[in-house]
Amino acid sequence: MTRRRLWQRFVAHLDPVLLAALGLLLLVSLVVLYSASGGNWFRVLAQMTNILVACVALWIVANMPLHYLMRAAVPVYLLGMVLLIAVAFFGEIAHGARRWLNIGVTTIQPSELMRIAVPLMMAWYFEKHEATLTLKNYFVATLLLLLPVALIARQPDLGTAILIAASGFYVLFLAGISWRVMLTSLVILMASMPLAWSTLHDYQRHRIMMLLDPAQDALGSGYHTIQAIIAVGSGGMFGKGYLNGTQTHLDFLPERTTDFIFAVYSEEFGLFGNIVLLSLYLFVIARGFVITANASTYFTRLMAGSITLTFFTYAFVNMGMVSGILPVVGVPLPLISYGGTSMVILLLGFGMLMSIHTHKKLVQT
Repeated sequence: MTRRRLWQRFVAHLDPVLLAALGLLLLVSLVVLYSASGGNWFRVLAQMTNILVACVALWIVANMPLHYLMRAAVPVYLLGMVLLIAVAFFGEIAHGARRWLNIGVTTIQPSELMRIAVPLMMAWYFEKHEATLTLKNYFVATLLLLLPVALIARQPDLGTAILIAASGFYVLFLAGISWRVMLTSLVILMASMPLAWSTLHDYQRHRIMMLLDPAQDALGSGYHTIQAIIAVGSGGMFGKGYLNGTQTHLDFLPERTTDFIFAVYSEEFGLFGNIVLLSLYLFVIARGFVITANASTYFTRLMAGSITLTFFTYAFVNMGMVSGILPVVGVPLPLISYGGTSMVILLLGFGMLMSIHTHKKLVQT
């Protein structure tokens, strides 16, 4: 077999358009991370390792036939639920939260697995009942969503719980749940807000209050929000220049390589740089919608739509958090923030998108 044919087989199930956009975002991640970490090459090399592992995961999933994805839905979901229950009883406590599970060779955070497992399971369930969908099916699918969300919120990990709830809601929406049911659920949710408020942890209530007036605790809970807003605003139209962000390099900005890396980017590249970054994100989302619209089965349409809309939610929540229009919930900027688990889960999702796109003709025939 010639090298050319080997290469063609290697890239056969990769979408070059989507891959190019993702590559640009990952390049931005490395560039901004170098500045955010104060020129720490060890951190940059660690992120490159994360990207390499995530890209291998993307390639494996992209080459996985669609019926394999469907077969994996139930086992992956059940494994995730078992691990979440294990965390509740045997999980390690760090920073006041029980989110991690020691499995001997390493420590894992099972909630991250559910970001893929929940929409995958719900899409599989709706595929099995596509011909006879009733209100009962939507109720069962909602239970499949609420069980892991409740376990994760209890850890507590509000940011991940919100993202998983959003990914599941998108599957329900794309599956055709009626507007009447959604409006009724919204009314019930709004009516239950006082009860929900009483169940929140003190630090979670404090974060919401800080959203309304971060200055009331400027050196405590409101510090992150205030410094991020200063950094974003001080970037102006074209930014202060690469490696010249004062909020970053004078150590005013906290968590600048992870949750607040968007503030670093905004300060150094300004409004113009933000428009470029937003354009990249919108291009990826638009490509995801194209793949969703052309999906060949009910399962793949639900899965592709959920992956695309969840990616949008990641970006919106992080940018809103950094800009001070949403409370701080610990959501990283997708494909930009430092971190391995989030990177792998995101690129796993995009691997599924590519599998859905490139295996389409095989399914149709």
